[in-house]
Amino acid sequence: MNSPQRRTFAQWCRRYISPSLIVTVAIISYILFFSANSVSETYFYDRQIDSLNDAISRAADSLKYYQDLERRLNTDPAAMEKVVRENYHMQRPDEDVYVVQ
Repeated sequence: MNSPQRRTFAQWCRRYISPSLIVTVAIISYILFFSANSVSETYFYDRQIDSLNDAISRAADSLKYYQDLERRLNTDPAAMEKVVRENYHMQRPDEDVYVVQ
């Protein structure tokens, strides 16, 4: 019986690792870690997109609130009086207004 020959690490590398494999791994690692489209850059941009979408939704909610307030102020005199009294501390001639802060 023939005993299996022991291979050294250098022999194993020469047999299984080709120059094209090394070039392919180098290109893939460059693309994944060092290019403008790297994994970390993509993750950073995704987080930035999420935060901007949150800001847009908050701004849309605020816009909806102020549009509704404008509509009420233009159509309802009681709502206008309430806003003027609360925000601008205006009063009727026969009233006293006390502002507590």
